Amino acid sequence: MIIQIIDTLFVCYTTMIFIRIISSWFPNLQQYQLIRFIYHYTEPYLGFFRKIIPPIGGVMDLSPLIGLVVLSILKKIIISLLIS
Repeated sequence: MIIQIIDTLFVCYTTMIFIRIISSWFPNLQQYQLIRFIYHYTEPYLGFFRKIIPPIGGVMDLSPLIGLVVLSILKKIIISLLIS
């Protein structure tokens, strides 16, 4: 039960990051409340990685990619700890 909840939370946050990536390609989407909500809750996490690796050339931001990889690793670690 707890593993399913944790898995669902990770899937939801991963989906939010993907939506953020896609919405960054369409600046007009910033006017929607849902997109602002997603930015508000993903920025602290992605901002952490942006401080470590700033955008390349000021344009290409790798923080979502790094964030997704770290999120996947954390999910696997937490679930494997709960299983054992």
